[in-house]
Amino acid sequence: MSDLVLSVDVAAPAGTTWLALTDWARQGEWMLGTSVRVADGNGRSVGSKLAAFTGIAGVGFTDTMEITVWEPPVRCTVRHLGRLVRGTGTFQIVAKDAARCTFVWAEHLALPFGVLGRAGWPVVRPAFALGVRQSLRQFARFAENYSMGDH
Repeated sequence: MSDLVLSVDVAAPAGTTWLALTDWARQGEWMLGTSVRVADGNGRSVGSKLAAFTGIAGVGFTDTMEITVWEPPVRCTVRHLGRLVRGTGTFQIVAKDAARCTFVWAEHLALPFGVLGRAGWPVVRPAFALGVRQSLRQFARFAENYSMGDH
């Protein structure tokens, strides 16, 4: 298993940040190379399934996830169910005051490809982390300007 935990400060209230974060259909506006849709359920409860396609020009993979923890406006945890991506991911919102919060993105992943995957992770991890950091910066701007009427 491999862990990656990154965060970004957001100049928006925790509730607004939560709504922006869990607006699954709009995640592609801030998550690098990814589009998300609700695959089963309402997307706002334990047991709902999400499908996230990550790639460029139709070449990539779909990460299917099941929501295992749903605690608005604080935490959403998913179990990655795919053959390539397995493990858990958690989105957490930590309020700092009435107008600011921190968004924490944590992944606890079972690396694919056995020994090759474990050996390659130290090479791949910096690029993966760079992509997540970029997505976090984009998310902060997205949440700071979020309006439910935008979608």
